[in-house]
Amino acid sequence: MKPTTHEWLTRAAEDLTAAQLLLSRPDLTNVVAFHAQQAVEKALKAVIEELDLGFVRTHSLTRLYELVRPHYPVIGDMDMLDRLDAVYIEARYPGD
Repeated sequence: MKPTTHEWLTRAAEDLTAAQLLLSRPDLTNVVAFHAQQAVEKALKAVIEELDLGFVRTHSLTRLYELVRPHYPVIGDMDMLDRLDAVYIEARYPGD
């Protein structure tokens, strides 16, 4: 495994741990959602790095997974990616 791939996966694990620790706090569901999205994003970027698919400057899980899917078609619930994409912005910034 490439060192950069390992770093992406380490950061993904940190976000997953943060989400798990905050899960019991109903007042922090937006923060849990943000860390869940970040964990998936970083894991997908790790695969992209490991496969030398180039650096992609996006937070869109759907876009990242489209690059990964031909090599690792592991996500069966594309709706979940769409929901995580939607909460990424909603979780970070106040809405109307």
